[in-house]
Amino acid sequence: MTNLATYLKVQDQPTTADMPTPAIALAIGAHPDDIEFGCGGTLAKWAREDCKIHYLILTDGSKGTWDEHRDAGELADTRRIEAIEAARTISPSAEVHFLGRIDGELESTPKERSEVAYLIRRIKPEVILGHDPFKRYRLHPDHRNAGWITCDSIVAARDPLFFPEHKLPRHRPNALLLWEADEPDHFETTGDYLDSKVTALLQHRSQYESTLGISGEVSDSAMSQLADTVAHQAEAVSLRWNKKEAGEEFKLITDL
Repeated sequence: MTNLATYLKVQDQPTTADMPTPAIALAIGAHPDDIEFGCGGTLAKWAREDCKIHYLILTDGSKGTWDEHRDAGELADTRRIEAIEAARTISPSAEVHFLGRIDGELESTPKERSEVAYLIRRIKPEVILGHDPFKRYRLHPDHRNAGWITCDSIVAARDPLFFPEHKLPRHRPNALLLWEADEPDHFETTGDYLDSKVTALLQHRSQYESTLGISGEVSDSAMSQLADTVAHQAEAVSLRWNKKEAGEEFKLITDL
């Protein structure tokens, strides 16, 4: 089987697909449900192939509601539990890490970069996945800044004179996959894992109305509608790539 480093080294085409499963992957999301939306199918596939999955969620999700009377602290606690349940749906052995910044106030400062670089150095992921900070017209500041934190922390984790107080060896991942990219150039086949992605998203019960489009009483038809939406999105990706199976698309960066 081709290993990941060899696969990435020999790629000279403008687009790539289905990289070898990494041993360790770290997905970094701004909010508790972003990772499932961005790369849930890919993580589920890799988990099935014995990849160790790590989540890093940067904010507490405390503003993720349309209910003006909802207590922000209670919502943050709820979303933390939901995030763990969703991650364990993707991979029963997934480890979920929380940076705990306030929703809507995420910034890329040396403090954030230090904390994320420390985690990268500690768990040594072969692949990191995250928001594309270069996406045009991205409205949510947390998504933009989550992308910058991810990219900036990779640079810090790889170079030994950044944050020597970590007292950990530097670490350079083999690849960075950015979701919601304007110019995606990498495809991961995920058709067999759409159910896992949908099931993970459904763990985010606090987000049914505001994010998942499930309003009123939760019913089988509402959940079926979410499954159809996820399937249509994946099929649209496959059509853009002229693939027979559904998938997820990313901007792949290997010059790390």
